[in-house]
Order: sequence, then C-alpha cells, then structure tokens
Amino acid sequence: MSVPIKSGDKKTLKNIAMTSMASKGASQAKELLADVVVDAVTSIAERIGDRTIVDMDNIQIQKKHGGSIQDTKIIKGIILDKERVHEGMPRHLKNAKIALVNAALEIKKTEVDARIQIQDPTQLQAFLDEEESMLKKMVEKVKKSGANVLVCQKGIDDLAQHFLSKEGIYAVRRAKKSDMDKLAKATGAIVVANLDELSQKDLGFAGNVEEQKIGDDKMTFVTDCKNPKAVSILIRGSTEHVVDELDRGMHDALFVVKVALEDGKMTAGGGAAATWISMALREYATTVGGREQMAIEAYANAIEIIPKTLAENAGLDPIDMMLEVRRSHKKGGKYAGVDVLNGKVSDMLKINVIEPLRVSVQEIQVSTEAATMILRIDDIIASKGGGGGGMPPGGPGGMPGGMPPGGMDDY
Repeated sequence: MSVPIKSGDKKTLKNIAMTSMASKGASQAKELLADVVVDAVTSIAERIGDRTIVDMDNIQIQKKHGGSIQDTKIIKGIILDKERVHEGMPRHLKNAKIALVNAALEIKKTEVDARIQIQDPTQLQAFLDEEESMLKKMVEKVKKSGANVLVCQKGIDDLAQHFLSKEGIYAVRRAKKSDMDKLAKATGAIVVANLDELSQKDLGFAGNVEEQKIGDDKMTFVTDCKNPKAVSILIRGSTEHVVDELDRGMHDALFVVKVALEDGKMTAGGGAAATWISMALREYATTVGGREQMAIEAYANAIEIIPKTLAENAGLDPIDMMLEVRRSHKKGGKYAGVDVLNGKVSDMLKINVIEPLRVSVQEIQVSTEAATMILRIDDIIASKGGGGGGMPPGGPGGMPGGMPPGGMDDY
C-alpha cells in the first residue's frame, strides 16, 4: 500500500504534518505550523550512507504566551531563556564569537569549613584586592581567546559581570546543559570545562546574538549560524492553554515528518489502507480453510474498524460508507477512504490525507500485541477462577482427608 516519498518533496511532508494536526487544537493554523515543522526537520536531517537520520534532540521548542499564533516561527539557531547578566553589556552583537564554558566565574569555596582572621585593616583590603585580581584574570582569559559572547553553564560573580561588561562581552549564566549541547551543534563551538584551556579554536560563530523581549521575559537569540545542526521553534499564543495545545500538535507533527523523511514511504489515510488490508485478508482466508480461516476473517473485521469509526465520528452511516469504500476498492481505487469533511468516499492521496508508513505499521503491530495480551490475561483469569483460588484448609474437599464429589478433576 505504501507510496515512495521523493527526496526533497517538502510539499508531501507538509501534507503529512497537516494531516497529523487536523483533529487537534493546532488545526486552526495548520498551514503555518506545518511549514515551520517541515523547515525544522529538514534543517537538521543528516545523510549517513544511504540512510537519512533525524535527531529530534536537535530541535529546541520554546513556548511564550501573550502573542498571536501567527508569530510562531523557526529560528535557525538557538533561543536561550536567559537575559544578559549586566545592563552595561551590549544588547546586540554581530559576527559573534561564542565561548561555551562549563565552569563558574566565581572564587572557589574551600572544600572544608575555614575561617580567616583579619587583625589589620590593610589585610582586609589585600584580601579583597586578591579576590578582585582573580576574577579579573578569569575575564582576561575570556577576552584573550577572542570571544565577545560568553555562555556559562554555572554562575558568574557580580564583580566578574562588571569586568565583562567593561570589555563589551555579552554574557549569560546558568544555561541548561541541553541548551549548551544545542549551541555547540548550531555554532560549532566546543564546551570547555576549564577557563585556562579556552582558546580561539574552541569558539563558535553566529551572525547575530541579541536580547529580545518576548512577552514579559527577556530571551537571548543566537541566529544566523553558518551550518546550524540545531534549530529552535518559538511557539506563541494568546494564553498558556493555547500555547500548550499548539505544542502538543507540533510535537506529533514533528515526529510524523521525521519518520516519513527517514523511511521515505507513506500510506493513504482515511481508512483506505485498513480497507485494502481487510479485503486482502478475506481473500487469503478462503485459501487457508478450517479454524484458521475464521481467525483471519475476525482479524480482517477488526482492522476494518478504522474506516467504520471514522464514518461514525463524522455522523455518517458506517454500513453505507463501508459498502461504498469496498465497492471503490473492487473497482481498483485502492486509495479510496472516508472523506469526513464532504461525507463521501474519495481518493485519499488526491485530497492529501496521508501518513508515514511506519505509523500505519505500528498501529497494526501495537493493536495486535494488545489484543494478544488481553487474550492471554483472560486465559489466566479463567484458569484461576475455575479452580476456586487454590486448596481449601484441611485438604481437598474442605474436610481433613476429604475429596470433592467429582474427584481431583474439580481442581
């Protein structure tokens, strides 16, 4: 039943994304969202040998309510849910050289509790001067590497923030590890664990690093990367509930486009594939005969529940629709299915109701496994129930040495 998807066929991938969102809250803006989804998945797809691999960890989703759904967009880079640490730092930098550091720009605390006794005011000043000097050296190491943007996974001391702003370096602190990994992929930077090892070759590049106010929060946008292997989707909506609903719809759409791109095959929706399979099974059943024939026919009936349920949910007569779908299939229209919008039987490929092959196969596999499991459990319950739950006290029959009327067969 499957139809190959041509390489680079974004239109088909968009139709697959729209089919997945058709019954969800995201359906009101499915055209726009489908474009964003396809753009995101194709941007991070990698060709390894003769296979296409899509790592969904490379797509970052940021949700912000307080705007319009139409403001939802893809960013060819990374959005950090963080603002710059000091107001004196530049708000926007072009041709940014980015340092990713997994170390704190703070004075290390001693491993054991220690107390310093200062008996002279000059000693106190010397202590403070030394602390300042250590922080200044840390900032100089960042500056020496050539970086003008610092993304730190840990904390940045207030004094270090001041020195960084004086050097014109845009700094972000306490970034998530997942965001650091995505930034490394998007900008080509290497995450450094020790400031002493930071050098020019560890830096990443981005055309723009900018702080923007989205809703009530400030966020850092790292964009215009040369070859972004990680991208971000900014989802906007009027309320938190709307944004969450869009997120659910887009999550499903992202994964169906991913499997469609990896497998390169799709099937017709609307119950077309299910009808074709059930008809083929009934034809095969007659060649088998015996009890097996009954099992195969029962399986065919079960698979046919998909077009029947679609017809019922659309307010159509399921029997009439099934007869019409079967008639179309017998005439050679193997992509005929239930068109719920127009209340008739249509060619699902022509009206772009399609899904990835892997989804169709998994539906059948999972439902078969679930039915098998229920049958096995039912057998176990029946065997326990039939035996009265074990041996009664005092031996068989409930009396010492007693035997039930039917002998041991009752057990």
